[in-house]
Amino acid sequence: MAERWVSIDEISEHLGVKKDTIYKWVARKKMPAHKVGRLWKFKIQEIDKWVRTGKAAPKNEG
Repeated sequence: MAERWVSIDEISEHLGVKKDTIYKWVARKKMPAHKVGRLWKFKIQEIDKWVRTGKAAPKNEG
């Protein structure tokens, strides 16, 4: 069975962050997201892999 697409509300709840943070990550950190019409949709497996690879972590400064 194929994994279903989830909304920004669901992905923000899954990650425990605000929706504004998700929008910023999509724009700035190349968070895997797919635009369907006016809505952003996500695959939880893609997001979990993105987080595990460290791409959601803040960049080291200094």
